[in-house]
Amino acid sequence: MEEGMEIPPLTKRPTNLQLFRFSAVTWNAHRIHYDAAYAREEGYPDVLVQAHLHGAFLIQMLQSWIGPRGRLLRFGWQNRALAVPGDVLTCTGRVTKKYDQGQWGYLECVVQERNQRGELCAPGTALVALPLSDPAAERRS
Repeated sequence: MEEGMEIPPLTKRPTNLQLFRFSAVTWNAHRIHYDAAYAREEGYPDVLVQAHLHGAFLIQMLQSWIGPRGRLLRFGWQNRALAVPGDVLTCTGRVTKKYDQGQWGYLECVVQERNQRGELCAPGTALVALPLSDPAAERRS
């Protein structure tokens, strides 16, 4: 993995049921995430994707990329644009810095989530670590 490498994208299309379930498991009782009529009364076009679900989508992309042996060491994001059920949210990222230390290779990354209109919903950064050697391969040698 090298600086400038693109992280394989992840595309999500949240549904009303997913938003309801995410609210339930995160104990988020705010009605704008599961009651469309209430959300419209508050001035929104529909129920809203939770702030932390945007982050969870970005983390899912990172974890799929680094695999079970990789470690997500640091992650941060901001929410910039709203998303509603049916929006197509595409998570992408790029390695901005690479360095090795001990048995680990460290990769600093920029990540982002955009909707189908190209609007930036959630930019962020991450630091991941990957083992420099494969112990299984070493045992086979």
